[in-house]
Amino acid sequence: MIGNNALIVVALTAASGVLSAPAMGSDHHPRERGFVMPCSLDGVNPAYHPDIFGNPAVARSYGFVRSPGGTWQVVPNCRR
Repeated sequence: MIGNNALIVVALTAASGVLSAPAMGSDHHPRERGFVMPCSLDGVNPAYHPDIFGNPAVARSYGFVRSPGGTWQVVPNCRR
C-alpha cells in the first residue's frame, strides 16, 4: 500500500511539472524573439529589438551603425 501511494505522488508531481511548463515562459514578451550577437546581423529583425536598435549608442556597442539609407550595417573590422 505504501508503495502504491509513493507511485501516485511521483506521478502527480511529474504531471504537475509538465502542465506548468508553459506557464514558466509566460513572462516572455511575444515581440522579443531570439537574441542579437555583437558584430552579426544574421537573422536579426531590428523591430524585435527596440532596446538595441532604438538607441544608436547601444547599437554601436554591438557593432552596428545605421547607413544614410536607413539600413543597419556592421561596422568595419568589428570584433566579438
